[in-house]
Amino acid sequence: MTFKTTLTAIAAALAATGGFVAVPALADHHMAKKAEANIVETAVSTGMHNTLVAAVKAAGLVETLSSPGPFTVFAPTDVAFGKLPAGTVETLVKPENKGTLTAILTYHAVPGKVTADDLIKLINANGGKATITTVQGGTLTAMLDGGKVVITDAKGGKTTVVKADVMTSNGVVHVTDGVFLPA
Repeated sequence: MTFKTTLTAIAAALAATGGFVAVPALADHHMAKKAEANIVETAVSTGMHNTLVAAVKAAGLVETLSSPGPFTVFAPTDVAFGKLPAGTVETLVKPENKGTLTAILTYHAVPGKVTADDLIKLINANGGKATITTVQGGTLTAMLDGGKVVITDAKGGKTTVVKADVMTSNGVVHVTDGVFLPA
């Protein structure tokens, strides 16, 4: 594969996936390369997680989510944040609401690296439902619906994982179409 062909393939993949793409590593003695960007750097690079990145900064979680981890983050897109009632995000990022914002964001993180395959195995091993304990301490319920992982939060909101297994240097990101709300 020529350099030009490789760039064309990468550009096409980026266009087709809205920014997230799993590009096969170029041959390096046939060894997989380790992801170099951490969770925060990965979120910044997508162009569709600007609200999440701003919230992580406002909550003071950049250092934590840049640390070795590993972490699993269910990352709502800007469109997902846009589904919240008007003014919600603007209110949450105010300094006086840092505690609430931190609780919401840490409700999207799970200790360890949980891939989609791990999560599906857990769902299947537990009769079709898996309970996940978040960094915040609350729980999420994962199920399969039409072959997709659907997460239900403490308030009964359902969110679909729309892009799974975005590997980072300190864990894995699963892109979601909604924002989880803790109890």
